[in-house]
Amino acid sequence: MNREHRIRSLLERIRSASLDAHELLGPLDLKEFRTNLLVQRGVGMSLLMASESVVQLEAFSPDFVSEHPEIDWVTIRGMRNRMAHGYFDINLDYVYQTAKHEALDLVRIVDSLIHIYPEGE
Repeated sequence: MNREHRIRSLLERIRSASLDAHELLGPLDLKEFRTNLLVQRGVGMSLLMASESVVQLEAFSPDFVSEHPEIDWVTIRGMRNRMAHGYFDINLDYVYQTAKHEALDLVRIVDSLIHIYPEGE
């Protein structure tokens, strides 16, 4: 897989997992989210998957990351580290707000970038 295809693949993963995190919330408000362990785990895993793809993109193409400061790479990586290693210390309010609002912002940014890279081999 060449560089462009790998970048596109990682962007698609980021987009898909971010969208999943948002959609898993459905109509739940924060109070309902705090009481629904299944949704908490699904949203958390989706955010972890998106942020892991961000970390992979940073490692694979640091130049791409530096060319796109519109994505808050550092915050996303920090969230990934906290979720991957914090387990029982995860702030559910932050997870909810991230999935409800920031995930869609990230999807919009990725949508604006993904067309730059060709599909297929």
